[in-house]
Amino acid sequence: MTITYEWRGSLDNAELDRLHAEGFGHPVGRTDWRGRLERHSLGWVCAHEDGRLVGFVNVAWDGGVHAFLLDTVVAARHRSAGVGTALVTTAAEHARAAGCTWLHVDFEERLRPFYLDGCGFKETAAGLLAL
Repeated sequence: MTITYEWRGSLDNAELDRLHAEGFGHPVGRTDWRGRLERHSLGWVCAHEDGRLVGFVNVAWDGGVHAFLLDTVVAARHRSAGVGTALVTTAAEHARAAGCTWLHVDFEERLRPFYLDGCGFKETAAGLLAL
């Protein structure tokens, strides 16, 4: 399996909708991902195998030193093979190169080993307000 990782990589909205639905367990939507990413993101990382999207992470930012990981997702058949870690590592490298000094991520409890052990994030106190 040869997987390539591309910062601000090309993506098809429908293909990302399918991957997102698979990863987050919701119906396939019709999202203008390209428009959303170009308006709100520092960048994103796409993982492709033979031209097919198998992984994605969005890097939002505050325009300064803080970047935020959103929508980290890997196709089911590629999980536990290092794809997610490579997505996050690539995102971190590019956020650092853009002048960010902090990379934030929120995650569900079941993803704690991935983010803390696998990707090197440190646990912090944080708050969340449901709107």
